[in-house]
Amino acid sequence: MRGVILAAGDGGRLRPLTLETPKILLEVAGHPLIHYPIAAMHDAGISDIAVVVGYMAEQARSVLLSDFPSVTIIMNEYYEGENASSILAARSFVADDSFVVAMGDHPIAADIVSSLLANESAGPLLCVDRLARFPTQTDDATRVMVDSEGYISAIGKGIEEWNAIDTGVFRMNLDVVEAVDHLVGRHGIGVGITDAVRFMGLYGPGFAACDVSGTLWGDVDTLDDYHFMDRLLRSVHGDDL
Repeated sequence: MRGVILAAGDGGRLRPLTLETPKILLEVAGHPLIHYPIAAMHDAGISDIAVVVGYMAEQARSVLLSDFPSVTIIMNEYYEGENASSILAARSFVADDSFVVAMGDHPIAADIVSSLLANESAGPLLCVDRLARFPTQTDDATRVMVDSEGYISAIGKGIEEWNAIDTGVFRMNLDVVEAVDHLVGRHGIGVGITDAVRFMGLYGPGFAACDVSGTLWGDVDTLDDYHFMDRLLRSVHGDDL
């Protein structure tokens, strides 16, 4: 199975750190942010990995080619939109196969990817955490409601009833790519992956939940997130991760 890491955004909430450096190259606990999802996928057995870049693409490309020469680099020309456009940018890379998606600004443990790969559900999956407690997991989080059948019945930052948090790690397939294509065709590059999850839930069973509760992960969006994640990873792993 192939892996796709979405790393095209401009990291606006991390300014001034991102004024001259792509967000994914900011160092956290001695490694650039992009190191963590790449390492997690590799350690879980995924060797064919693409990184979708956009903001300061040439700088990102140069470092990626130097530090991670086996990684495929894909340009998303519409990176100023939401992240669903990066799924379309990777369409030729994933072809018709299922693939794993992670976020370039999410340090994640390999156990999350391993759990996703081991899940026996045939359709698309979203890894969720019912025990999220760190501010990098709960602040500005995308909430999800997992129904009694194990499917995502609601998703969004503002939903009032929820029982888990979206970790940003997915297994997708051609149905998801086609749903994204449909939504972007109708609504433009403002479509996010959350919109696709919601759309698929309306017209079928949609995304099932893969429970990775309590596993190490975080979302680095703000300066507070950046400093917290640096401290957390150093306390857990030192400089060895």
